[in-house]
Amino acid sequence: MNRKIYIVDDEPSFTRIVKANLEKTGGYSVLTQNDPLQAIPEVIEFKPDMVFLDVMMPGMEGGELAALIREEPGMADIPIVFMTAIVTKQETGQGMGEIGGNLFLAKPVKLQEMLDTIEEVLGG
Repeated sequence: MNRKIYIVDDEPSFTRIVKANLEKTGGYSVLTQNDPLQAIPEVIEFKPDMVFLDVMMPGMEGGELAALIREEPGMADIPIVFMTAIVTKQETGQGMGEIGGNLFLAKPVKLQEMLDTIEEVLGG
C-alpha cells in the first residue's frame, strides 16, 4: 500500500533526505514543503494520509499551520505529527511524546522513528 506523507520543515536538506529515504522503502509517496505559507493549497490537493510539521518555522509556526489544515473540508481527521527541537529525546524518554493531544517527535528525527510513527498512527 502506498501511503501519502506530507512534510513541512524549513530545512531543505532535512526534507530532501527524508523524502528520498521514505520513498526508497517503496511504501510511500512523499511531498515536502519548506515554506509553511505555501503548504495549505498543496496539502488540500495532495490529500495526504499523514502530515509531519516542524514546530518552529519562519512565517508560521507548526501549531498555527496544523489548525489551518484542520479547518479545511475533509482535512480535520488527518493525523498530524509535530517535529521539534524544543523538547529533547532525553526529556521524552524515547523521542516521541504528545503536545496538546498531538504526537511529536524530538529532533533530530531518525528515519526509523518516522517509519515507526507512521505505522503506529496509520496501522500496519
